[in-house]
Amino acid sequence: MPATTGIQLTVWEIGLWAILLMCAVAFTVNAVRKAVIHGASDGGHVALQGHRDRDLVKEPDATFWNIFAGLVVIVPAVVIPALASPAVGLLMLFLGMGAAAAAFAAGRKLEQKRQNRSGFTEAAARHDALLARWQRYELDPAKGIDFPGMSDVNVPQTAALVRALQEAQRCRLTAGTDYAHAVEQLDVAMAEAEAAAGVSAP
Repeated sequence: MPATTGIQLTVWEIGLWAILLMCAVAFTVNAVRKAVIHGASDGGHVALQGHRDRDLVKEPDATFWNIFAGLVVIVPAVVIPALASPAVGLLMLFLGMGAAAAAFAAGRKLEQKRQNRSGFTEAAARHDALLARWQRYELDPAKGIDFPGMSDVNVPQTAALVRALQEAQRCRLTAGTDYAHAVEQLDVAMAEAEAAAGVSAP
């Protein structure tokens, strides 16, 4: 009996690979978009770096592994059907590109929806100003010496400020949240933390 050469795939198997490919591509594009958006918001991340929860500190590693996991599915989903039939491999390649374009368009639409929220521009400007104010205590050695309480999360007001910073950053990046209210709460928390640390009111 002659040996079978090549890889043989049924229509159902090709369909399964196609579904896996499109899901993996969408997942990977979303992971890349999240990394880019978070990178664009590095001002807030730098300010929080010393006080973020461990999950947030691990975020770069999580992004890498999410992308790696997507590629682990994407590469075989294109290569294996291509070994069975170059035409099927080409079809899978086009399906992957289409899924990437669709995922990117959907992500862009969500980003526009996020930025088009009522009062977003004003809240973002106020948020940036508060982050710059907070960074002065984190990055200026003189202020760190003069007001150590602003970096000490054992101080209740500072701990509340860090939570408010995290919540404002989350609302900034998440559609459907009350970003303006989160920034308002951050402003209040900042004033209370500064008062507790002995910072003179402007």
